Amino acid sequence: MLIAHQNQNQTMSNIKHRTIPRLLMALGVFALLPLSSNAQTEAAPAPPAEVATTEAAPALTLEDRIADIEAYMNNGARTEKPEGVESNVKGPGPGHNAWQMVSTALVLFMTLPGLALFYGGLVRSKNVLSVLAQCLGIACVVTPLWWLCGYSLSFGGSNPFIGDLSFAMFKDVLPGNTGAGYHWISDSMWAMFQLTFAIITPALIVGAIAERMKFSAVLLFVVLWMFAVYFPLCHMVWSTSGFMCGPLNPNAGIKALDFAGGTVVHMSSGWSALILCIMLGKRTGYGKEKMQPHSMVLCMVGTGMLWVGWYGFNAGSALGADALASNAFTTTTLAAATAGAIWAGIEWLHRGKPSVLGICSGIVAGLVVITPACGFVTSGSAVLMGVLAGVVPYFAVAFLKQKLGYDDALDTFGIHGVGGTLGAILTGVFADPAVNSAVEGVKEGLLLAQFKAIGVTMIISIAATVIITLIVKMVIGLRPTAEDERTGLDLADHGEQGYEH
Repeated sequence: MLIAHQNQNQTMSNIKHRTIPRLLMALGVFALLPLSSNAQTEAAPAPPAEVATTEAAPALTLEDRIADIEAYMNNGARTEKPEGVESNVKGPGPGHNAWQMVSTALVLFMTLPGLALFYGGLVRSKNVLSVLAQCLGIACVVTPLWWLCGYSLSFGGSNPFIGDLSFAMFKDVLPGNTGAGYHWISDSMWAMFQLTFAIITPALIVGAIAERMKFSAVLLFVVLWMFAVYFPLCHMVWSTSGFMCGPLNPNAGIKALDFAGGTVVHMSSGWSALILCIMLGKRTGYGKEKMQPHSMVLCMVGTGMLWVGWYGFNAGSALGADALASNAFTTTTLAAATAGAIWAGIEWLHRGKPSVLGICSGIVAGLVVITPACGFVTSGSAVLMGVLAGVVPYFAVAFLKQKLGYDDALDTFGIHGVGGTLGAILTGVFADPAVNSAVEGVKEGLLLAQFKAIGVTMIISIAATVIITLIVKMVIGLRPTAEDERTGLDLADHGEQGYEH
């Protein structure tokens, strides 16, 4: 090891002696280069007059080029150019686009393996593979559906309620183009980023119906649900022509705010999960047999992955590596940690011990509640939201479920339905124009608009889920046989076991 360090130091010294003079020479040459992008052409002998049949395009001025750099550094709109002049930065900006690629991977990481492990650890050992398979299956079904028509129905057209097929099969969605999502990110990355949201949203529903819904029924339900719930809500909330897109659509019927998915993701999946688990019925033996999580280790690991992945979810929704992304990153961290501490504290007082499951549930609840507000609120507001996220969903999970008697197996409704609804309300309370200028145009009447958006989301999610559940039940059935359920869905649906007994 000592020899290796000595050799490395000698090598670095040689590199410095050779490289620094060359670097200075290169900088000197660069400083002498003309600023015009067609400098070499101007220095060359002019062609004969009779050959020059077309006028050369105007050159970029120094001001044009600096304006491009300033727009990129500020993640702002590209500057106007004189007619016939093209920017030297025609495609995605490397830094902002790189953050979008990382964010996209992080959001996918939330589902695979984050959510899969979080849910997988909470079920009994005989059903762990079935939960993993449902998360994998949803990812594999939603992805080609998104390419085929989902992206277009979510972001195409000018209808306020649903898109069209203008981008079907990713028509004109090209990696070198920008503007579909934001100024400096690739249109392809925008489509992929939004795909990861489309994957995790129906996967959240799995938690409510775990251990008692056939794999085939889950996949059919998800396909129909995407058309009836996700695509319309995504369009209404995030499309520039959307009915509830307050920041981008001056003609929006409801000028609401949802930075990263309070209504689109958490409310839609949470309220649908409640209806589906009620219609599906309780697990065999529910209330009579112990149905404890088989591995809190997996649950905790999954929680950590969710928390890390959530930075792509929330900070990635800033659509660039800028100050707004930093704000979303900060508020996300504060709300998650605060809610985890509050939930554990309440459980400590209520039950005598703070469980790992309680800490994990509190963290996820904090992440859910801050999601619609993370790019609109201050750090102080995020802490207050974290406190409420630790209190309200706790009572929904600990008391409401027992009082109403529904079998929400892994508390999807208590955390995502209740937490998402709470987050949408608190966004209307704490959204601050000093954090995000987009709030200024919708601040007046914002809280009422948030309640309206909540109402629309609930109506669509509940009504569509009732109809879809009835269709799936009629076509292929919802549940396995009682015998298969007792055996476990790992063997019944997949012929495999998560563990050798």
